[in-house]
Amino acid sequence: MDIALDRPVAGSGLRGTAHRGSGTPRAARAGLILLLALSSLCWPFPQPVAAGGDLPVEHGVALPADAPWVWPVDGAREVTAPFRAPAHRYGPGHRGMDITATGPIRAPASGVVAFRGIVADRGVLTIDHGDGYVITLEPVSSDLAPGDAVEAGQLVATASAGGHAARGTVHVGVRLDDEYVNPRPLFGDVPRAILYPCCDDG
Repeated sequence: MDIALDRPVAGSGLRGTAHRGSGTPRAARAGLILLLALSSLCWPFPQPVAAGGDLPVEHGVALPADAPWVWPVDGAREVTAPFRAPAHRYGPGHRGMDITATGPIRAPASGVVAFRGIVADRGVLTIDHGDGYVITLEPVSSDLAPGDAVEAGQLVATASAGGHAARGTVHVGVRLDDEYVNPRPLFGDVPRAILYPCCDDG
C-alpha cells in the first residue's frame, strides 16, 4: 500500500492518503492505524532489573533478599484499598495499600527507624530496611525513636486513627530508591480484597 504524506489520517496523528488503486481511503487509514498500533506493542520497553543483578523481580519490583516480609498485623487481615500507581510523580493515586489493623503493628523486616512523629493529624512510623527499601506505617502510635534498630516481626507500634485510612485500617507505603512501589509483592500469602467505607461519620 502506497502512502503519500499530503493529508491528515484520522486518529493517527500523521498525514497520508492512499493512491488510487490501493483501496478506499477508509481502508487505507484503517490499515495504517493498525500498523502503528502493532508497532507500538513491539516497542522494546526496558525490563525491570533487580538491584545488584541477583535479586528476584516480581510485578516489576526488585524484591529484597529477605522477602517475603512479615505482615505488619497478626491473624486475619484484608487489603481494603490496593496500591494505585499515579500517572506521574505528582499525580493522584494511592501510594501504598490499606490493611485491616486494630492492634499491634510489627516490623515487616529488620531495619532502622528513620522517622516517628505526627504528620498532619496522624501518627507516622518510617523504617529504613536497607537496599533502598523504606516503609511507612500510618496511622500508628509508637514509642520508638529515629535510630532505633528493629527486627523482623518485632512489635513497633499500635494501630491508631487519622489520615485517609478508614478507622480500623493502617496504610502501608513502600518506597524503593525514593520511588513508591506496590508493597503487595513484598509479602507472602494473598489476602482477600474487600471494600470499606472511606470515611467515618462518627
